[in-house]
Amino acid sequence: SVPLFGIPAGEAIIVIASNWGRPHNPSWYRRLKADPRVAVTYRNRTAVFTAQVLEGAEREVHWRRAVEAYPGYDVYQRRCLPRKIPVIMLRPAPA
Repeated sequence: SVPLFGIPAGEAIIVIASNWGRPHNPSWYRRLKADPRVAVTYRNRTAVFTAQVLEGAEREVHWRRAVEAYPGYDVYQRRCLPRKIPVIMLRPAPA
C-alpha cells in the first residue's frame, strides 16, 4: 500500500509520480507500468482501477490541475529536471 494524493476527475482519479522531486520515478510507478491494474481505496471504498500514463495536452491539463491543488508539485518538477514527472489517470476497471 502506498498513500497518494488523488485528484478527482469524474469517475477517474489523477495521481502524480513526483517522488518528492527526486531524480527518479517512485517504485510504485514502476510496478504500475508493469501491471496497470491497481486496487484503490478512496472515500472508504476499494475498487479496481486501470492506470494510464498521460501524455501531451491531456497530461498538461491534469498537471495544471494537480499544481493548483498542491503547488509543491511545481517545486518538485524544477528540482528533478530533466525528469518529467509522470501524471497518471486511474480509471475504474470494467467489471
